[in-house]
Amino acid sequence: MVVELSAVRLLAPWYGMSNSVWTHAIGVILLALALGYALGARLSRRQDPLGPMVWVLAGASLWCALLPLLCQRVAPWFMPSGVTLHGAGGLLFWGSLASSLLLFLVPALLLGCVAPLAVEQLSKLQVRLGQHAGQAGGRVLALSTLGSLVGTFATTYYLVPSLGLRWTFALAGGLLALAGGLLAWERARGKALAGMLGLWGVAGLIPFPVASPGVGERWLAQVESPYQWIRVVEVGEGATLERRMVVNEAFDSYQSLWRPSPGLLGPGSYYDYFASPAHWDPKPGPWRVLVLGLGAGTAVRVLEGALPEGMQLESTGVEIDPDVVRLGQEFFDLERNDTDRRVFAGQDARQVLRRLPNDFDQIILDAYANNVEIPPHLCTLEFFREVRGHLRDGGWVTANLSGFGLEDPVIQAVSRTLASAMEAPVWVAQLPFSRNAMVYARRGGELPDPSQAGFADVENRELVARLQGIRLPGTSRTLAPDDAAVLTDDACPILTLERASIERGALGWLQQVAP
Repeated sequence: MVVELSAVRLLAPWYGMSNSVWTHAIGVILLALALGYALGARLSRRQDPLGPMVWVLAGASLWCALLPLLCQRVAPWFMPSGVTLHGAGGLLFWGSLASSLLLFLVPALLLGCVAPLAVEQLSKLQVRLGQHAGQAGGRVLALSTLGSLVGTFATTYYLVPSLGLRWTFALAGGLLALAGGLLAWERARGKALAGMLGLWGVAGLIPFPVASPGVGERWLAQVESPYQWIRVVEVGEGATLERRMVVNEAFDSYQSLWRPSPGLLGPGSYYDYFASPAHWDPKPGPWRVLVLGLGAGTAVRVLEGALPEGMQLESTGVEIDPDVVRLGQEFFDLERNDTDRRVFAGQDARQVLRRLPNDFDQIILDAYANNVEIPPHLCTLEFFREVRGHLRDGGWVTANLSGFGLEDPVIQAVSRTLASAMEAPVWVAQLPFSRNAMVYARRGGELPDPSQAGFADVENRELVARLQGIRLPGTSRTLAPDDAAVLTDDACPILTLERASIERGALGWLQQVAP
């Protein structure tokens, strides 16, 4: 269970932690265990079943201890560094499957051999004592299940958070080596014991490759949080200085962005479009904003410097990863809680939403896992109805969606689901120099109309330029509610839609680069 629960975290920097990656890792381990049970059954026919067990444990201990190092070598074969999301396509699916096969098949197969060998040895003892052989199988299953229970809780709540992946796998390998060593000692096999401990010691001494910053990059922090691998990267100097928060596979993207002054970030940044509702619907006084998927606070920082004169920002942010909030406060000027700023760290957006007031002027939805995966419970009809209930009359929903064109399956499904929840059409704009789309919805008010002269008539000149870019023909459209395409808590195939979206983007990229 230590290997199984840590396997996906090991692959996350290259493939993320989606259901597909979990399925591949667990599926490979189950296949390997089945093969291991069959091989163990053959080995148990030997006169001395414990002899093979010594070497099975030795091999498993060495492989487990080396898994983090092996992953550094294997995963980049199938997901080279620097690949864009357009080019990733099937690499996300087949790469994680191939990596799982190469990394986890052997140790899980070896561990699968242990149970049949243990049952055979214990059965012989049971028969000599006049007991039934079935008792041996029951005891082995009971003990192994209790061990799995301990491994499950220890890995999730202590080993990975406290020791990190390298030492978690080293500890797992060490425990296997200890079990094999004790067995070898009991059977007076000193050479086997010495060899096993020697191999494990060598595995622990092998230096691990240390990644280094790219040209012009400075790494300010690296953290392995309960949810993801996080790196804070700084580039540029002076007026060009910026910091990016990169999580898991990242591709050519980042999770949060910081520049020395608050306000709009410039062309290609979808965060700037969160500021437009306040300019379309100006009102003196507080502008109450709820950000679901706060990250390191980029959306709040943009609004802070881009609201119309006479409006004051009151923000509430929800971020499920507490380490993201901690790094945001340390490196991204994310303010701590006060009267105008509230941050809910380490809590799920939908759970917190139910405890918040119903008078927000704007709710920003920017909740992603691994940059490209929308949590299924945050894009359903039921969720968007809850969001609608927390808006004042005339209040706005602005949702950032990642996709490839207005016909992208994710953009279509999520936008139409939001429209059904709001009981009104939504307006979707494909953002220039970006693979992002911004979805605007409103409770009881009119949506922006890019064909009208006042669409880009706002006081912020930088924002005028952004709005001009999405009023061009073909860059936006209005989507009406469509009950046939609605995502619900009961049926939300968002992961399938996301895979279709990436494949669509990869096909378009290939068509562009093909001669």
